[in-house]
Amino acid sequence: MSDTEHAPTETQPRKIRDEDGAIDPNLVEQVSQALLLSDLTTLRGVVADMHEADLGALLEALDPDERPRLISLLGADFDFTALTEVDDAVREEILEGLSAETVAEGVRDLDTDDAVYILEDLDEADKKDVLDRLTPAERIVLQKGLDYPEGSAGRRMQSEILAVPAFWTVGQTIDHLRQTEDLPERFFEIMVADPSHHFIGSVPLDRLLRTRRPVAISELVEEDNRAVAATADIEDVARMFQRYNLIAAPVIDDAGRLVGVLTIDDIVDVIEAAADDDVKQLGGVDADEELSDSVPRIAKSRFRWLFINLVTAFLAASVMSLFEAQLSQLVALAILAPIVASQGGNAATQTMTVAVRALATQELGSWNIRRFFTRELIVALINGLAFALITGAVASLWFGNQGLGLVIGVAMVINLVAGALAGVAIPFVLDRCNIDPAVSSGTFVTTVTDVVGFFAFLGTATALLDLH
Repeated sequence: MSDTEHAPTETQPRKIRDEDGAIDPNLVEQVSQALLLSDLTTLRGVVADMHEADLGALLEALDPDERPRLISLLGADFDFTALTEVDDAVREEILEGLSAETVAEGVRDLDTDDAVYILEDLDEADKKDVLDRLTPAERIVLQKGLDYPEGSAGRRMQSEILAVPAFWTVGQTIDHLRQTEDLPERFFEIMVADPSHHFIGSVPLDRLLRTRRPVAISELVEEDNRAVAATADIEDVARMFQRYNLIAAPVIDDAGRLVGVLTIDDIVDVIEAAADDDVKQLGGVDADEELSDSVPRIAKSRFRWLFINLVTAFLAASVMSLFEAQLSQLVALAILAPIVASQGGNAATQTMTVAVRALATQELGSWNIRRFFTRELIVALINGLAFALITGAVASLWFGNQGLGLVIGVAMVINLVAGALAGVAIPFVLDRCNIDPAVSSGTFVTTVTDVVGFFAFLGTATALLDLH
């Protein structure tokens, strides 16, 4: 075979992602040029056998007007699963640029969980338009998933279920798997249900294949499966998957009937999204903000928390105004006061981050809050004393005033301890009041450390230094 037969063709790019894991710019340029020329042969060659995650990354890298054009040109060759891999804002833009017929054809062959995920963000009119173009059987299945509350297990479940009766044998079940064409794409367990489709238990696939053919399924059933209610919060379900190392879990309705299954690939997405939300909210950013969002949308969403921070900053400044006379007599106080407040704020943020994450994962509760609280106080006291020595020595040498070093040292200890108190107490109280601590804690904690820091430093200075 000649070397030319081994070489990649123009429609077979050498690589999809660069060294950093981002979509390869040469690939994006190749697709853009093919779209400009309506070169369907090149487009098919590029996206052939491309994983949906890579295809999603390619969509995000293209210009907004190129995305729906790529999907329209490829038609049945485009894998609509890729739309589950893009930012919400990108997906909404793409769907707005596609006809209802194109969307209906695209979701028709998807697993129900992926189809529901794509359709759920459409407005009701567009959603109805798409559903009306499906067959009655397809429409009923998707509508059932869409009817479950947002953020519930029912919205994320896969309705395609592999279920067999308990009286079947292993041989009958294996033959059924081999002969049935419309099985779920991937499955890890065989669900077992009674004639009314009430869930009985499940049989792991490896156990099934290791058992002789004449053995009844009823002898293999694991009845301690942790079935999930269709209305259960999906983040609670994700924690259950983490806690018990689950790969799949059956989903049941209020009557105990089997209605779907959740698999680990869906749960990984839930865990990642929850962690992403927490990180954003701790920084005062809306959980639904995406890199692809427009400037006006981002500016508007961030304004609220910036305004709240401004109000709390004025509160902290008002504390400094109480010591206006002292500040005018010793300029060093104005220079050093922000250091105390900043150090307390940083220490409090460390404590708050650990507390918020522990609350989110249900690792922190009334049973261990006292131990956690005590630990953080001791840590704050140790670090407070350490930084009191450091900042006290620096301040004494800088301004030639040992009394000033003592003042900033005392204030440092007080503010780090106050930061630890606030970093634990504020998230815990907010959580008990059913307020997401990830959203609100940062602003309140910063306010506490600023106010306490300024008051402790300037108040101590007034008491210990001759500033009257």
